[in-house]
Amino acid sequence: MKNNTADVIVIGAGIIGAATGYYLAKKKLKVYVLEKEFPCFGSTGRCIGGIRQQYTHPLSINVMKESVKIFSSLNKEFGKDIEWFPGGYLFLAHSEEQKNTYLSTIQIQHKFNLPVRFISADECNNIVNGINTEGLLGGAYCPTDGQANPFAVTYGYLQRIKELNGKVFTNSNVSKIKTSGNKAKSVITNCGEYFAPVVINATGSWAKHVSKMVGLDVPIEPERHESLVTEACERLFDPMLVDYRSDGCYFIQNYGTGHFIGCYTPVPNNPGYDRRASSEFITEMPRRMSRLVPRLKELKVIRQWAGSYEMTPDGNPIVDKTPVEGFYISAGMCGHGFMFGPALGKYMSELVTTGKTSLPLDDFALNRSFGKAEAMK
Repeated sequence: MKNNTADVIVIGAGIIGAATGYYLAKKKLKVYVLEKEFPCFGSTGRCIGGIRQQYTHPLSINVMKESVKIFSSLNKEFGKDIEWFPGGYLFLAHSEEQKNTYLSTIQIQHKFNLPVRFISADECNNIVNGINTEGLLGGAYCPTDGQANPFAVTYGYLQRIKELNGKVFTNSNVSKIKTSGNKAKSVITNCGEYFAPVVINATGSWAKHVSKMVGLDVPIEPERHESLVTEACERLFDPMLVDYRSDGCYFIQNYGTGHFIGCYTPVPNNPGYDRRASSEFITEMPRRMSRLVPRLKELKVIRQWAGSYEMTPDGNPIVDKTPVEGFYISAGMCGHGFMFGPALGKYMSELVTTGKTSLPLDDFALNRSFGKAEAMK
């Protein structure tokens, strides 16, 4: 049994599980990470790598300020390049209503000392040379937002867990979580049983299913999204472009490779785990990209894919202990898991080891009212 016993078991080897496991291992705890497939199998390996601080929810802003601070130091922490690049985010406004919304959100963001400003259409063109300015009123721009490589970051965390006496078990599908006296006791997988007094559910869009194993019903539902990547080209611009129109999209040029990667939110939403790529997306996404930046119209798409967001009713994560002693949840990232990951991993390690966090996470509590919706989803 000794070889199957840890201080903490983390279920899920995406960015949330990997970061959480690392910061716990750094606190001298023996950590086991259990992954039903392979690292980055879920949402992390299907995201587009953007990292932003431009939110309206105060807690999300503070979490992201901490995450950006961590991302900027991970090259040194891991001893390898995670491809962090602070190229900024540019949220475009094509209507007075959208412009006024950004002006209001910028007032909130300034209270947290974020260097966000509303820039004119001409200034947008200076930052993104050749952007289509027809109907463009300007945009909300934050130069300290950026991008990084989700695989490099996640595998970097997992490697450090191993170096700190932890273990990462792949192809280990969890079938049961045992409790005793309402306390977490062990986790049973197809590879065997693992024992620990602390179990952390970091399973992303499968978090509801895993939580039911201890009798909890958490409001997290999967929602299908698609993405694509183009061939590489010369450097055209730095920031992530975000177009919140109903037929808009968001995309960024990878700083290291020159490929463009992007997605859009389908209308209506597509609930469920369906990962099939659609002909609609492969037709629509290039059209939407080239409408914003006409120079992209000759670029070839080299791959498309689908994956799941893990949605909560208010668009904010659930990061909390639960009524089952020793069972914690860090999930429901609503498409923002990669960027939230480093900071939430750090705060969850504090919650597990001290019972509280240096940044209060009350608005991410499991038992909250879900009434404070995030406007910049």
